[in-house]
Amino acid sequence: MKDILTAILAQHPPSDARRALFAGLPVPASYRGVVVRHDEVGMFDGLPTREKDPRRSLHVDEVPTPELGPGEALVAVMASSVNYNTVWTSIFEPVPTFTFLSRYGRTSPLAARHDQHYHVVGSDLAGVVLRTGPGVHVWSPGDEVVAHCLSVELERAEGHNDTMLDPEQRIWGFETNFGGLAELALVKANQLMPKPAHLSWEEAAAPGLVNSTAYRQLVSTNGAAMKQGDVVLVWGASGGLGSYATQLALRGGAIPVCVVSSARKADVCRSLGAELIIDRTAEDYRFWQDERTQDPKEWQRFGRRIRELTGGDDPDIVFEHPGRETFGASIYVARRGGTIVTCASTSGFQHEYDNRYLWMNLKRIVGSHFANYREAWEANRLIARGMIHPTLSRVYPLAETGQAAFDVHRNTHQGKVGVLCLAPTEGLGIRDEELRSRHLRAINRFRGV
Repeated sequence: MKDILTAILAQHPPSDARRALFAGLPVPASYRGVVVRHDEVGMFDGLPTREKDPRRSLHVDEVPTPELGPGEALVAVMASSVNYNTVWTSIFEPVPTFTFLSRYGRTSPLAARHDQHYHVVGSDLAGVVLRTGPGVHVWSPGDEVVAHCLSVELERAEGHNDTMLDPEQRIWGFETNFGGLAELALVKANQLMPKPAHLSWEEAAAPGLVNSTAYRQLVSTNGAAMKQGDVVLVWGASGGLGSYATQLALRGGAIPVCVVSSARKADVCRSLGAELIIDRTAEDYRFWQDERTQDPKEWQRFGRRIRELTGGDDPDIVFEHPGRETFGASIYVARRGGTIVTCASTSGFQHEYDNRYLWMNLKRIVGSHFANYREAWEANRLIARGMIHPTLSRVYPLAETGQAAFDVHRNTHQGKVGVLCLAPTEGLGIRDEELRSRHLRAINRFRGV
């Protein structure tokens, strides 16, 4: 592994010699990865969700390097990041991810590699290709890459128009093994995209999952198909997902109404360029009277507040991801004929809402999950061109991934939390200093927040 890192840090320019150098490096028989262990699945039984601690369940173990199959690539991971699916994996909710690995492992002899007693987690990476399997022609050893997390087989017609509809669609590092929170990672080669040259390894690793998810959810015709002038209500607008939705709305000529939970988070949204902000904590919105009863009067108060900010307009689009806590309010406040687009349920999967406000006002709910190949590529292109920026706030070493996941679980973070894998320090891997200098303030906007 030391030789691999030395070659990466040497920063040889792209060339046949660089490809030959990396192709000639020995692949280690094992590597360090952040794992959950099958024999610990029951460790949190009986505890409330909030009390389940990723620092207890996430371990840095030495694991065998998987065999490289056709159409795959082995990547030396310089940096990764924590997404909410890592939190779900670490607390074994809603089901242990070993259920996914077992199911996947039964589909083919090649997939059987993923069904292990350990699960190497992580759905983001920035790094360098070490090896490619048979049938890979676009990528070569030595290429600097990021990876999106869509893993599909594409053997069935259902996914040929939209790869997210493939019956064997999975999220790499969550529903498959050998993820990105590790020194090495195994991906399908069609997950790879060029690393944005003006970003460091940890900055480049941060946007992948959340930026692509926000792009499909908000911009794509498979999501809300946002247009100029749309009023977009963004829940958690300074968080890992919402911070990209806010940027995409502003870049696309829409009008974001940013919902946050503190004055500090409100300031973060203002720094992005947003002007219409609701601090739900300061204004004390309580959408639930108790665990079973929602309060429609609070929906109404929330709707009035939105109209005060927008000059009388209800949201054309509601960017939903908290789920149970906010979904009733989201249905209510969307304009007549508006769209509620949802991609997650971080506060609970069982949603309740008053259907009268949906059907009688011709609103629609759109489910959105990650992004297809093209959407992920377009989202990464916006990053590479300096139009959308990473929202990286803090970076941990690989050994402290449990703490990073704990921060995300407890919502004590802003934007994205990064993890250094092979990279010995932050700030490495920058290739385009000129582009970086034009956007340095935006790149660092979330740091230390």
